[in-house]
Amino acid sequence: MSDTNPPIDGPDAEAEFEADLDPGLLTRLDELDEDLAEQRAASLRAGLADYELEDEDLELLEAATEGVDGIVYLPALPVLAIVGRPNVGKSALVNRILGRREAVVEDVPGVTRDRVAYKSEWAGRRFTVVDTGGWEPDAKGINASVAAQAEVAVDLADAVLFVVDINVGATATDEHVVRMLRASKRPVILVANKSDDAVKDTQAAELWSLGLGEPWPVSAIHGRGVADVLDEVMKLLPAVSAVAKQEIGGPRRVAILGRPNVGKSSLLNKAAGEERVVVDPMAGTTRDPVDENIELAGKIWTFVDTAGIRKRVHLQHGADFYASLRTAAALEKAEVAVVVLDVTEPISTQDLRIVELVLESGRALVLAFNKWDLLDDERRRYLEREIEQDLAHVAWAPRVNISARTGRHLEKLVPALETALNSWDMRIPTGKFNALLAELTAEHPHPVRGGKQPRILFGTQAATRPPTFVLFTTGFLDPGYRRFIQRRLREVYGFEGTPIIVNMRVREKRKR
Repeated sequence: MSDTNPPIDGPDAEAEFEADLDPGLLTRLDELDEDLAEQRAASLRAGLADYELEDEDLELLEAATEGVDGIVYLPALPVLAIVGRPNVGKSALVNRILGRREAVVEDVPGVTRDRVAYKSEWAGRRFTVVDTGGWEPDAKGINASVAAQAEVAVDLADAVLFVVDINVGATATDEHVVRMLRASKRPVILVANKSDDAVKDTQAAELWSLGLGEPWPVSAIHGRGVADVLDEVMKLLPAVSAVAKQEIGGPRRVAILGRPNVGKSSLLNKAAGEERVVVDPMAGTTRDPVDENIELAGKIWTFVDTAGIRKRVHLQHGADFYASLRTAAALEKAEVAVVVLDVTEPISTQDLRIVELVLESGRALVLAFNKWDLLDDERRRYLEREIEQDLAHVAWAPRVNISARTGRHLEKLVPALETALNSWDMRIPTGKFNALLAELTAEHPHPVRGGKQPRILFGTQAATRPPTFVLFTTGFLDPGYRRFIQRRLREVYGFEGTPIIVNMRVREKRKR
């Protein structure tokens, strides 16, 4: 059965689990004998032998029994980006590499708009494949937007597959992006796609002119030559990603996000104590993220000031389109996001979309309510109502009320960042987590659905950054029940400033 969870929305059984936290629960967990809890968890883990488990289950369970607090951090998988013009067959090649139909394929340019990552395996090695949207020069010939998609993907990859249509040959657009690929210093494999037979293979020789080395003729649709390309890819990919690895010990990385003109650049300048970024009343003056190492409260932080996110990103052109992509890349590289909101204006759908981007990325979150010095009593009443209605789903995020222009209360930003990052890094030992699950299921058993009552067999924290928990169950858990578990996790352990992910793996008993 599928491990994926459907979206948590719509009517469900959450109202059944709204009871307040039992104060006695905190006492019982605090007085828990940790050795005994680990023994009980080990017993539950052993009981999973009676169920049909997959290879990924066994990997997870093996990791759950090792390391500090029962957590092992697997090395970051190397990243392979697939780039090329629209309609050269990138998504078809992704599907061929994955061995299944995942990426949308249509004989129309531009079907893929966003970068999408998939886990894959070849010759016993696992890696991440990133499918990207294609590029074409716009009418004005703005170079930044021509290479925007490729530049972001390449920036976050260990190696690149550059796909060209063998029937079309090298175009001016291809040559433009080749210059960017060379400057990136990433290893590049040139793939000549749509070579359906040996006769066409000879046309690949013309692509030597691109200066990227030997072209590899393949047919993504029929599978010709793809195995040879993957063998070559394995020679180039590192064992552990150089770009996706978790950086430990360096300055914590903070992305400053917000719609245009909410005061992101002013915040960065005030934090730095000098004018590092151009500030202009006209919205959208910041184009590229600007990385700055800044000392706050005696610690060095890496701040990234980003271009404001605008509506309808995919319909933008030129520098604004490029800036939005760079913002997404900055968020991917960050550990915590500060979403800046202008308190003098109502919370907008753009603001909420930016918060959603942070949640989707799994980064820690701090909400900075800027221009607080301009707030009057009437607007304050409306603002509190807006926060209660529109930001209830991130009530766990630390809030700071600041004035980036004057520097008022800026010192409160550091404790909020530290709180969010500590929660993002938090680990719950397997024994304690299973003891909590036992208490919760005794307090509120899952409702009977279709004549059956799903049971939680075993739980483990599979990862941090963000805290990710996996439940092995005998049946599908209602979205409301999973939210109940998330809420109790927050009430017991805090997790202030970080999203919590609770995944399920529904497994059936082995047939005797």
